[in-house]
Amino acid sequence: MGKYNLTALRVREKALLQKEVGQRAKLPIWADVIGNIPPAQVLVRNQAHQHQLIRQRAIWVKNENGNAQKHHVFRVQEKKTKPKKASRMFLPTEIKYEEDQLRKEFFKDHPWELARPRVLLETTGKDWVNHDWRRLQQPGKRLDGESVVQRQLWLLNNTVGMTKSAAYDIARREFYQLRLREDIERRVAAEEAEATGAVFGPTQLEVGMKLESQEYERWKVWAKDEAQVLEAKHASMAGPVVPENEASVSVGEDPADESESVFE
Repeated sequence: MGKYNLTALRVREKALLQKEVGQRAKLPIWADVIGNIPPAQVLVRNQAHQHQLIRQRAIWVKNENGNAQKHHVFRVQEKKTKPKKASRMFLPTEIKYEEDQLRKEFFKDHPWELARPRVLLETTGKDWVNHDWRRLQQPGKRLDGESVVQRQLWLLNNTVGMTKSAAYDIARREFYQLRLREDIERRVAAEEAEATGAVFGPTQLEVGMKLESQEYERWKVWAKDEAQVLEAKHASMAGPVVPENEASVSVGEDPADESESVFE
């Protein structure tokens, strides 16, 4: 068959042959199973299925009485298919969702949100069932970037005429308000604790400034040593320095003769 390797399809035949010549005392357990259910011998490899991106949207639809009612429709987003390389033709396609692009845009605008600790453990595996994204703050879930993404997606799916930019602005505005409330609560709690005698250590900003000052002092010592080394290197390459009064005396002329001529 040329480049096709059919060794895996002939494992049962090889096992029977080994039994006949005496290399095996008995047949393997799987020999009869493969004889009853032989493996497929289709040599044509089909290309991977192309997944479509389906989006849910809310629209107004008029009924028989002429009244407008809100309905949810599913739309398939047309995506441009690019020709694949021969080496990537049979690879499985990526499964993409609409919130992937929303998540990418949010964390691109707010990169420091990725530095906040997050809890990825789910208690039942269906924690999302208890979340109602009609509001951003959810009971039992910390406020993070994923809350903004889910809130924006809910607005797009359930609000008639909502655009992606408008939903993003609404979700961000709610997110900033809740973040500001958290900062105020944290500041008030610290002030109340200090009023009752609590003593806190240096803040993260103070620790950072201290480390920066130590590094700056270390750099000044290093820069001073490097400057001295460069000055010595330039001086050795330039040679001895001649004073200006000696440089003004012409070559071969005695300075004593010049002084005598002045006093005559």
